[in-house]
Amino acid sequence: MSSTALSISLAQATRRARRQLTRPHVVLGLILLALLLYLVMTPLLIMIQTTITWQVEDARLARGTIPGEFTLFHWDRVFNSIISQTMLWTPLQNTLVTSIGISIFALTIGSLLAWLVVRTDLPGKAYISSIAIIPYMLPSWTISLAWIVVFKNQRVGGSIGFFEALTGISVPDWVSYGPVPIIITLSLHYYAFAFLLVSGALQSLDARLEESGEMLGASRWQVLRRITFPLVIPAILSAFILTFSRAMGSFGTPAFLGNPVRYYVLSTTLYNNIQSRLQADGFVLGLVLIAISIVTIYLNQRIIGVRKSYVTLTGKGFTSTPVKLRAFKYPILILIGLFLFVAVFAPLGFLGYQSLMLQKNSYALENLSLHFWVGASDPHVADGIAGILTDVQTWVATWNSVALSVVVGAITSILGILLGYAVVKGRGTWLSKLVEQIAFLPYLMPSIAFGAIYLGMFAQPLGPIPALYGTFWILVVVSVAKNLPYSSRSGTAAMLQVGGELEEAAVVGGAGWFTRFRRIIVPLTSSGLISGFLLTFITSMRELSLIILLVTPATRTLTTLNFRYAEQGYHQPGDATAMLLVVIILMCEWLVRRFRGAQIGKGLGA
Repeated sequence: MSSTALSISLAQATRRARRQLTRPHVVLGLILLALLLYLVMTPLLIMIQTTITWQVEDARLARGTIPGEFTLFHWDRVFNSIISQTMLWTPLQNTLVTSIGISIFALTIGSLLAWLVVRTDLPGKAYISSIAIIPYMLPSWTISLAWIVVFKNQRVGGSIGFFEALTGISVPDWVSYGPVPIIITLSLHYYAFAFLLVSGALQSLDARLEESGEMLGASRWQVLRRITFPLVIPAILSAFILTFSRAMGSFGTPAFLGNPVRYYVLSTTLYNNIQSRLQADGFVLGLVLIAISIVTIYLNQRIIGVRKSYVTLTGKGFTSTPVKLRAFKYPILILIGLFLFVAVFAPLGFLGYQSLMLQKNSYALENLSLHFWVGASDPHVADGIAGILTDVQTWVATWNSVALSVVVGAITSILGILLGYAVVKGRGTWLSKLVEQIAFLPYLMPSIAFGAIYLGMFAQPLGPIPALYGTFWILVVVSVAKNLPYSSRSGTAAMLQVGGELEEAAVVGGAGWFTRFRRIIVPLTSSGLISGFLLTFITSMRELSLIILLVTPATRTLTTLNFRYAEQGYHQPGDATAMLLVVIILMCEWLVRRFRGAQIGKGLGA
């Protein structure tokens, strides 16, 4: 090839590369990639660096420490020292026991309820579906607070609970606190997650396979065991592993029901280390949590990958004849009603009742009062704590919660559409795949560990960005980053429904990218934008684990205010705060249903 031909070829290749790099979705993808690397990868690297260098506070733990110098002291201290059993191995064992127990019970309840709702002639299925997912929309620890109201005892809780007051029977410690109540209460929270996943899988199955089995003489039980169950195994295993991963990173419930009897899990041990200024040790525990979570998600992907070929789906929808429950129809309906009452309405009722109790130990009607709602400060009642609606700190916390949720919802909904645009328009390219994969990484990290990462990252200035710890904006940044997996997935789903013809016509008409995005993309994806905003709003309102390490008295939210009340033993104002939070969240859920048919299940990870 002559030098002239080579020059022409190089010039053509350069022009093609320049055209490729100046395409809107490529430019946007590169910008988003840089943002994701900063928000996701940089904090993780800083966290790892902290665990392998001496810190200023380490001077009280060892001699000759030089801050910033390399060391494996923290890893050795956590994994192989005289305190390793207390700091790592016992909490790890407790974490695995509770997480596995929660996953088994939640999956059993959720899968059975999903089958009854989707595959049988059970009456009132629409109402059951709506009520069944309420526990998952509420903070996970609301049921644990209700458990304390009912089953606490004077030996550990300092006062008797409703059960002992009603029956006179002293509740054993293992029923009041520890692994048993943690497993039960979180199972009643996460069963809704399994219900959403499994019911979605059951609705997507090709019903003709089941009908063919019945035509060949198989009984309903044989069809269920040999056809239906094998086809939904991927969804069941996925629900188990994802529930395990979420339960493992849960903080509020293990703190409320485990700390009083020194039953610590990894998340609460991490929190205690950070509070004790053992940040590097806490970060090691955070990396252990992240590693376990990554392994579980990897197993989930491997299992689904192996089983994928066994699932048969069609585009014709669900047409199978429902299983007739016959004489069992109404007894089953009554049992489901009782279960939903226990899982949904009773906890809220007990929290509301205790919030009206003036004195802790008296459940009599004459002890009911609105003091902890609207009462003035009285030194003879709860050390002078005023009613939450007359207390300035409640309104500050409410404002912080609402402001945080609004800002995070707005940012993540816009980021979700931008991520969806970059991923869909660049489908199949390395940039699209990389952006999509990095955006999913926060899902792999338990919330308490993710918050710990940002504590280490923004405790001091990082480049041009000042130290954000103690400000409102660190809560915004960490919440936006943590919600990226959901916003990117919803944005991608919305963009997949937008055809490219309209944008191509606008290009021919001379419209710039910003005009096309504003006049075409945004209107066509507005339903997804609104749903994404409201769903992220709900998620941020109920968040505790993610921000518990990052809040200060000035940035306290309703969830962290509730945690402080419970931690200090002020149950009535704590329960009133929880009820206020529940009312706000349920109002937002109503808005989700009102706006363009938005589905809460999509925002909850179903």
